[in-house]
Amino acid sequence: MIKLIATDMDGTLLNASHEITTENIEAIQYAQSKGVTVVIATGRAFYEASTPVTEAGLKVPYICLNGAEVRDESFNIIHTSSLNKEMSDTIQNKLKQEGIYYQVYTNRGIYTEDPEKDLEIYVDIAKQAGQHAKAEIIRQHIQSRIDNGTLKVVSSYDEIESVPGELIMKILAFDKDLQKLGRVKQELAEHVNLAVSSSSVGNIEITNAEAQKGTALAAIAEQLNIDMQDAMAVGDNMNDASMLERVGYPVAMANGVSAVKEIATFTTDSNEESGVAKAIYHVLKESE
Repeated sequence: MIKLIATDMDGTLLNASHEITTENIEAIQYAQSKGVTVVIATGRAFYEASTPVTEAGLKVPYICLNGAEVRDESFNIIHTSSLNKEMSDTIQNKLKQEGIYYQVYTNRGIYTEDPEKDLEIYVDIAKQAGQHAKAEIIRQHIQSRIDNGTLKVVSSYDEIESVPGELIMKILAFDKDLQKLGRVKQELAEHVNLAVSSSSVGNIEITNAEAQKGTALAAIAEQLNIDMQDAMAVGDNMNDASMLERVGYPVAMANGVSAVKEIATFTTDSNEESGVAKAIYHVLKESE
């Protein structure tokens, strides 16, 4: 019987407008009414993950930054797995050597050295997703992130190390050269203390090896005394693989990558068709 559900956000719970549909909201609330714990598991930082969830009126625990940070329903931090200086230097030196652009995610914000590069990247991502969003709309979104302080512009990432209490949680790298990116991903993955995954075509996400969605979800399940065979996870990309591999009910989105669909025992509709809601109803009915 399902007792725990984890859902990714981008490409899964959220539609192209980065909103949670009414159908998804109602399905989550239905699951919660049945005593099921629903967890958000995302590569986003908490300060960007919580907004659409809170606006939807949902109260849930969060696995953020691919597991580098876990928060309870009241937003209290209950676990963090950061990158120490040696890990961070290893990653950044490799990316600089290869000429790969990257952002640095910390416990306090997201850092960029080049907002115009961010614009170029996000326009490309939108095109790849078939959204064909106008550059000006994306520019406004980036500027709003700068204005509200979630995206911080620095002349050098070296400045982060001088800030007391600042912890590097994740490094997100982008490149159009997928072959080069794949090679760097493989090289970084050879470091036993690093976890390397992807959330979309053209990016890699690097965290502490302990910071994976599957590891964080298993810790939550243990805390709640829930067997992972009684857990369901829904995702669309490779940063979801670690949790899909561990649960008894792994679900892939119709818009997900083929490797995720191979892990899943069930494929639901796309994120534009409230696939998470349909998966919740399907699995809860099946487990009754």
